[in-house]
Amino acid sequence: MTSEPQFALNGRFLTQKGTGVQRYALSVATAMNDALASQHRSACILAPSNATDPGFEHLPLIASHSLSGHAWEQIILPAQWHGRLLNLCNTAPATKTDQIVCIHDANIFSAPASYSRAFRWLYHRLQPSLVQRSARITTVSHAAARQIARHLPIRLEDIAVLPNGHEHALSWNSALAETAPDFLARTTEKHDRRFILALGSRARHKNLQLLIDAAPGLDEIGIDVVIAGGDADIFASGALSARPNVHLIGRVSDHDLAYLFDRALCLAFPSLTEGFGLPIVEAMARGCPVIAANCASMPEVCGNAALLTSPFDPSAWIHHVVALKTSPELAEDLVGRGHEQVKQFSWSNTAAGYLDLLAQPAAKLRSYQPANPPPPQTAVVVATRGRPATVNATVRHLLMTQTLKPAAVIVSCVDHEDAGDLVGHPDVTVVIGPAGLATQRNTALSYVPKGTEVLAFFDDDFVADQHWLACAAQVFRDESQVVGFTGHVVADGIKGPGIAFNEAVSIVQSVPKGNVLWTEPYSPYGCNMAFRLSAIGETRFDERLVLYAWLEDRDFAATLAGKGGRFVKSADAFGVHMGIKSGRVSGVRLGYSQIANPFYMLKKGTITASNAADHIARNMAINLTRALWPEPFVDRRGRAKGNLIALCDLLYGRLRPERAAQLATKTMPRPLQAKVDLK
Repeated sequence: MTSEPQFALNGRFLTQKGTGVQRYALSVATAMNDALASQHRSACILAPSNATDPGFEHLPLIASHSLSGHAWEQIILPAQWHGRLLNLCNTAPATKTDQIVCIHDANIFSAPASYSRAFRWLYHRLQPSLVQRSARITTVSHAAARQIARHLPIRLEDIAVLPNGHEHALSWNSALAETAPDFLARTTEKHDRRFILALGSRARHKNLQLLIDAAPGLDEIGIDVVIAGGDADIFASGALSARPNVHLIGRVSDHDLAYLFDRALCLAFPSLTEGFGLPIVEAMARGCPVIAANCASMPEVCGNAALLTSPFDPSAWIHHVVALKTSPELAEDLVGRGHEQVKQFSWSNTAAGYLDLLAQPAAKLRSYQPANPPPPQTAVVVATRGRPATVNATVRHLLMTQTLKPAAVIVSCVDHEDAGDLVGHPDVTVVIGPAGLATQRNTALSYVPKGTEVLAFFDDDFVADQHWLACAAQVFRDESQVVGFTGHVVADGIKGPGIAFNEAVSIVQSVPKGNVLWTEPYSPYGCNMAFRLSAIGETRFDERLVLYAWLEDRDFAATLAGKGGRFVKSADAFGVHMGIKSGRVSGVRLGYSQIANPFYMLKKGTITASNAADHIARNMAINLTRALWPEPFVDRRGRAKGNLIALCDLLYGRLRPERAAQLATKTMPRPLQAKVDLK
C-alpha cells in the first residue's frame, strides 16, 4: 500500500442523517475501499470531529476541528487538503478547483417548494460556481444530467453519469427486523389484507399525497398503504383521519425495510422528480414489484421491469394495484425483470468510474444504457385562415422532418380552402369552425385524439427544427411539473418584411448546436408553444380576445398558471417565424386590441398592472412615433388610429375586446408574399 493518500473524500456525509444521498456516498466509499485494497493503494476521508468512523482500512478517517456543516466544508476542508478532492453529496468547497462533485439532481430548481428559502438561497449560489470551477461534475442518471444541463451552466456531454447500486439491499436480513413484524401484525395482517409500501418524506415532490387520495379506492379492494420513513407529521392530521387503511410506521432499520419489501404487494413510487430513485432498485433487488411515476429518472431506472403511470392520476395507480393483486403471473414477471434490470446498477462499477475520474477528470466513461421508453403521445394544432400555400408548406415540412412523429396534426380553418392541398392528406385532420384564432384553437381542442399527453400549437407560418417535438416531449417527461413550454425563435419575420419559406428552412438547418438556454418562468409565445393536455383540462382560449395580438397566448397560459405548474422556454427546441404578411388583421383593429386586450386581461387577473402598462405604452409609443414614417410592411397609422379609438372607448366606458372585429378598416396595401417550394 502506498504511504501517501492519493486523493481525499469529503466526509461531511458521515455527520448527516442517512438519506439516499448519504447512502450513495457511503456505498461508493465502501466499494472504493475494496477496489483500493485490491490495487494496494490508499486515500483518506476528511470529516469534522463529530463524524462517525466507517472503519475503512484503505480510506481511513481523518477527523479534525470543532466546526461542522457548511462552515467546515467551505473553510476548513479546502485549507486542510490541497490535493484532488471527491465530493459525493451535492456540495463542495466553492474555492477549490481540483475536485470532482456529484450533483444528484436539479430538484432545487425543478421542485423549489420542497425546500426552505435558506436552502434554496445557498444552492442557487453555490452550485453554479461548482459546475464552472470544478474539474468534473457527475450525477446519478441520464435524466438528472439533462435537468442539470438545463438549470446550471454546464453542457450535457460534460456530465459523467455514475448511478446508484443495488448490492447493499441484498445484505439486509429480514430475520433481524425489530419493528416491522409487530407493526404489520397490528395493522394489515390483523385484518388479513395485502399492503403496498411507500417511503415517506416531507418533500412535496415525493408526491405521497397521491396515495392518500387513492386510499379510499384501494380500501375498496382490500389494500392498505404502509408508509415507512419520514416523520409522523408528513401529512396534515385530517388527511389521515379519514383514511383508515393508511399506516405510518416511521423510520425503520434496513432489516425492517427488507421485511416490508419482502411482504409488500409492491413498492409505490409516485415521486414527481428524482435524480435516481434508489428505493426502486432496492425493491427490485429484494424481489418486490414496482409501480412508479412515468417521469424524471424513473422510466430509465425501471426500464421494462415496472408498471409506469402518471403521478397525477390516482385511478391509474389503483388500476395497476388491482392488476398486481389479481395476477400472480404479472407480479412474478415483474420480479424476474427487476432482477435483470438491477444488474445495470452496481456500486463496484460506480466506484471504479470515480477512480478513473480521480486519475483523469476529463476521462470519457462508459455508463449504463438507459431504457428508451415510448415518448408521450403528442399532437399538433395549426390554426390558419387565408394562407393555403403557406400552411401547406409548413405542415408538410413538419410531417416530413420531425423525428418524433405526432399522433395527429389538426389544421383548424374557417373553410376548406384555407387548408389548400392538406384536405384529404392522410396524416392531417382538417376541421372547420368559426373565425378567430382563439375560436379556431378551441375548435381544434375538440378533435385532439384520446391518449394525447402533449399538445403543441404552431402558427401556420412557423418552420420548426426537426427535433422540436422530441425536445418538448422529453422536457414534459423529465419535468413532471412543467405545464407550458416554448421554443426559441431564431429569426422572426414579423419584425421585418417577412421570411420566405425556403430561407426559413435554410436558417433552421444552419443553427449550430449550443448550450441549452433555459428560461423560467416564461409565458408561452404562440407561434410555437406546447402544453400538458391534462393541465389544460376544460380550460379554453378566451374567445372575447377576437384578434391575434400575442396576448391571447399569455391569457391562456396565465389561466393555466392559476392552477399551478411551471412554464419554461428552451432554446433546444427552435424554429423560424416567417411573419407572412398576407392574412394579417388590419392596423386599426390590431391597434384597438393593443389597448383593449391588456385592460380586459387586467380585470381578469391574467396580466399584472405593470405588464399591462408596459405593453400599452410600448405599442402606443412606437405606433405614434412611426406613423409619419411607417415601415412599408406595417400599417403604423392604422395601429395608431386604433390605439386612439380604444382610448376614447376607455374614457366613455365602452372599451371591450370584441369591438376590434367590428371596426371599419381601409383597404390594406398588397402584402409581401413568401415563396414556398417543397422540392
